[in-house]
Amino acid sequence: MTVLKRYVLRIFISLKHITANVVDRNHGHIVATSSTAEHSIKQSLECGRSCNAKAAAVVGEVLAMRLKVEGLKDGQGRGIHVNVTKEIKKKGFKSQTKVWAIVNALKNNGVKLIDEDDGNDSSPSHS
Repeated sequence: MTVLKRYVLRIFISLKHITANVVDRNHGHIVATSSTAEHSIKQSLECGRSCNAKAAAVVGEVLAMRLKVEGLKDGQGRGIHVNVTKEIKKKGFKSQTKVWAIVNALKNNGVKLIDEDDGNDSSPSHS
């Protein structure tokens, strides 16, 4: 049996780092990841005590590039699922700008996201 929501975005925010993963639920593994804990990203940021929305946006941009390299920017046609409201509730209200920064960076870089809040396709419009 295949899972309809095959690719899912997961976001992890600690006091020092932000990590975003796209998980393949059919195979149970991470297909792409990006984190402020990575040396190359850490060197380009000044996170200090806590990472901000700018750092979250960089994490989203790097994840988008890695998804394109893997050929998964559109989740193999179905899109990558994310429940923004659930992610904000799990991370706390203070982290909502970081969550939105990641989501917007992915969308702005051509990643097809499906918002599970309302079931609507929230991919960037191509007008």
